[in-house]
Amino acid sequence: MSKRLPRTLLEATRHFADLDVATEYVAKLRWADGPVCPGCGGTEHSYLTTRRLWKCKNKECRKQFSVKVGTIFEDSAIPLDKWLCSIWLIANSKNGISSHELGRSIGLTQKSAWFVLHRIRLAMETGSFEQFGGVVEVDETFVGGKAVNMHKEAHDRKIHGKGTRDKTTVVGVRERSVGQVRAAVVPDRSIASLVPFVREHVRSGSTVHSDMHVADDHWNLPRDDH
Repeated sequence: MSKRLPRTLLEATRHFADLDVATEYVAKLRWADGPVCPGCGGTEHSYLTTRRLWKCKNKECRKQFSVKVGTIFEDSAIPLDKWLCSIWLIANSKNGISSHELGRSIGLTQKSAWFVLHRIRLAMETGSFEQFGGVVEVDETFVGGKAVNMHKEAHDRKIHGKGTRDKTTVVGVRERSVGQVRAAVVPDRSIASLVPFVREHVRSGSTVHSDMHVADDHWNLPRDDH
């Protein structure tokens, strides 16, 4: 693989058109010291060239995994060449880019382009293309509240006038082994609001712990190692 990185969209398209090159590029970004099995953390593996998959040699694991597993690329049929060209295009668009424009440039439908754009922006916000995994904790809280419900001393110390009367719902996820937390404001604590956030940040096959919220039965994070 050439050490010189693409400088234009045309160069990026040509450079990543070879899926072997695209796979090697992402693998080196993820695993500087070599591929690591997302299932057991093992570093002994074999590579299935025709399928672009690694197979863990740990006798208790033996899982096959791709470079997509545990990243924003997972659970997507969009090939890596389009993902990488999309990242290049978004990162180099000073004034932003719409899903319609991205779709026309990369050759995706508007719906697929919106999905790609959303996930890449999410990765740029969190500073990582990898999702949380293993044992993950999920919880939501409310920020703000009615000033009239505060104790008089707290009210006088914190609130001037009527203060805030509306609560904002915030949901957060935390990977136990790392301790890093990702949080976001959501419209409410309904299944429709919480589950998509968890699926975006937590990879398939993870164990999710929460506070027995009604959404607990809807995380739906089956393992898909391909």
